[in-house]
Amino acid sequence: MSDIALLTWQPMATAPKDGTRILATVRPTEQGPTEVDVVRWNKPRLDDDFCWMATDSSHDCPIVYENWELSHWMPLPSGIPDVKTPGFVAQLPVVPRSDDELDGSGI
Repeated sequence: MSDIALLTWQPMATAPKDGTRILATVRPTEQGPTEVDVVRWNKPRLDDDFCWMATDSSHDCPIVYENWELSHWMPLPSGIPDVKTPGFVAQLPVVPRSDDELDGSGI
């Protein structure tokens, strides 16, 4: 992965599905604006299907995201000095609100 790819938000369709922990943007909803969470592609203990899960989930109560809820991803920041970029502030991508969420219909 190039240094530039490390510094830009990429579409979730390109995210690694090998269990690697990544930063992901959660689409805005009526309950709040866009957020960022650390997620990984994993299979909940009581489920047969793999999905995006928050890495701070517990086995008893996993925090699972549907594919449409996550819009972009970025690798976790590295502690390797030549990869760090001092002063870099990642800008969240512009994520349009879904028409399904207008006037309370998304609840």
